[in-house]
Amino acid sequence: MAEQATVEQVDADVIELSRADEASAIVKRMSAWGAGAGLIPMPLVDFAAIVTVQVMMINKLSHLYDIPFSEHKVKNTVAVLIGAVLPKGLAAGTIGSFIKGIPVVGQLAGILVMPSFAAAVTWAMGRVFIQHFETGGTLLDFNAEKMRDYFKSEFEAASSKGKK
Repeated sequence: MAEQATVEQVDADVIELSRADEASAIVKRMSAWGAGAGLIPMPLVDFAAIVTVQVMMINKLSHLYDIPFSEHKVKNTVAVLIGAVLPKGLAAGTIGSFIKGIPVVGQLAGILVMPSFAAAVTWAMGRVFIQHFETGGTLLDFNAEKMRDYFKSEFEAASSKGKK
């Protein structure tokens, strides 16, 4: 019996490892999509596309963790978390979006700023939700205010990776 319990435990560990790996792959893939959305040349349309990518990512993570998905709840949460990087990151992202309105020079500058901002904020968003879902959380008990510091640290880590 002890041997069978060990095998079952190993199987459970493999399943958990596979789910964590799959979650990380989703975040990595959606971060690339977020960066692509940052390349959209129209101000504010790029920002809307980035948020859409993040909502899609959280939907995929919710399904992976068998968590009921609520688009309304997720959009509110995304807004609160993005607000956590408002002074530093969002300012760069907003400027990157609006600067695209300046012909030629603005579009080139926006292309340099927005993709890295979008990838970093999407990566941080994904890491926050993976951590929350891995600890048994759901969208109903997600407290964005309590996750702000973790989100900021993940955003800063992702931002600094992009600069290296």
